[in-house]
Amino acid sequence: MKVFINDVPLYIIPMEKEIDREHYDLIIDAEKENIRFDNLIDDVLIRKGNLANILDFYKFLSADKNKKLDSLACKVFDYDNVVKAFKKEFKIVEAAGGIVTKEDKYLFIYRLKKWDLPKGKLEKKEKVEIAAVREVEEECNVKVELGPKVCKTWHTYTRNGKNHLKKTSWYHMTLKEDKKMKPQKEEGIEKVIWVNKVELRTVLLTTYRSIRYVMKKFHEYQEGLITVKKTKA
Repeated sequence: MKVFINDVPLYIIPMEKEIDREHYDLIIDAEKENIRFDNLIDDVLIRKGNLANILDFYKFLSADKNKKLDSLACKVFDYDNVVKAFKKEFKIVEAAGGIVTKEDKYLFIYRLKKWDLPKGKLEKKEKVEIAAVREVEEECNVKVELGPKVCKTWHTYTRNGKNHLKKTSWYHMTLKEDKKMKPQKEEGIEKVIWVNKVELRTVLLTTYRSIRYVMKKFHEYQEGLITVKKTKA
């Protein structure tokens, strides 16, 4: 499971899963060392971790906004139960959004001084796919056609003193019509623009890590389609 906490990714990983240790700048054995989260920088792996370690990290990062840490991975025994218990600490919120393409361009919105992808929460009893299209069309005043699901993201936030864990499902969408495209001001959106592949590099410098992750998964999805087409040819 990958969760973004104040835009820092936390990976919860089963102990038995093999990973590339060369990726990490620091590896800690939780059974042998005390973990000082304020001392952590770059990419860190905690081995033999547990739910308490994960919740301590969540509390620390939620309060501190550590800018030195690029990522934290925590390998745990009894993975399924740890993830289940972690989720129980939060109110789960479901949302959906889209990576909308128009030829070689991508649709982005500007809100809260960050570039973002259009998305929003599901309404009561609403299907995820319907919510994804509705939110994109409402936030950008465009018409889109739903495509395949690309990925999902999890991120935490606090509202009215309660901890929330938002699960967002992301879909590829293609544009049908954008003649009246405009930002949904009442949702705090200031701009809606089309971004080409060159401009995308600049946009990704001023967006969230979770959005960079979504775009990475989308490019992997596109590469997969190209590979399938070549194989069939």
